[in-house]
Amino acid sequence: MGNGIAQVAAQSGYNVIMSDTEDKFVQNGLKNIDKFLAKSVEKGKMTAEAKAEIMGRIKITTKIEDMKDVDYVVEAVFEDMAVKKAIFQKLDEITGKDVIIGTNTSSMSITEIANSTKKADKVVGLHFFNPVPLMRLIEIIRGYYTSDETIKISFDLAKKLGKEPIEVKTDIPGFVVNRLMMPHFIEAICLLQEGVASAEDIDKAAKLGLNYPMGPFQLMDLTGVDIALHVANYLHQELNKEQKWVAPRIIKDIVKAGRLGMKTGAGWYNYNK
Repeated sequence: MGNGIAQVAAQSGYNVIMSDTEDKFVQNGLKNIDKFLAKSVEKGKMTAEAKAEIMGRIKITTKIEDMKDVDYVVEAVFEDMAVKKAIFQKLDEITGKDVIIGTNTSSMSITEIANSTKKADKVVGLHFFNPVPLMRLIEIIRGYYTSDETIKISFDLAKKLGKEPIEVKTDIPGFVVNRLMMPHFIEAICLLQEGVASAEDIDKAAKLGLNYPMGPFQLMDLTGVDIALHVANYLHQELNKEQKWVAPRIIKDIVKAGRLGMKTGAGWYNYNK
């Protein structure tokens, strides 16, 4: 999702530094942005000159120290608390005292992440949705110490990026969207596991009966089946181990089998045909 966030920022006129741990990752992110924008040019939605200007606003690096002069940071690493804390500690050291650091976590505690810094009032949840260039919502999550000023600046930024922000006032696991979505995923998987209907028909039912743009299995394949499992496990752990958050056996099996969705060529569906 990091390259999607970089893309919408560059399209909105911002100069962007996109960073990752290895050059191959940032190069791949840049290629993904170029590919997306090239399609927009082909469809006549933008000119080749506009595409070149957008790409020119993006600098790539593998050195987190290159973030030292930025005005705003959005972290978008995998949902691993230890990794996030380590990154926030480093960002806290190298960025200015007034620089806001947003985390693109989909479910983890903003307060816990913020406590790895010396400026918890400047840490905020900034949860984008995938694919970032197309999805309009941003959840802006308030940690225990997040200041009103940080919330306001983050709202203003979200609107400048062409997004529709909502404020999540309590640092609760899963925030709003995942609290709504995960029971939907889990029940769909249970229906499949119990043999009630196929994945295809469950997706069809959600799309035609509930007017959803995508079915639950299609959406899990898009965003990552492993991510869905991880979030379910996290919510089960954090929300009093309620039964409704227990991940069904079948999702654990396909993750063990390496079927993580579109990114691996197979998830609930096969994509390497």
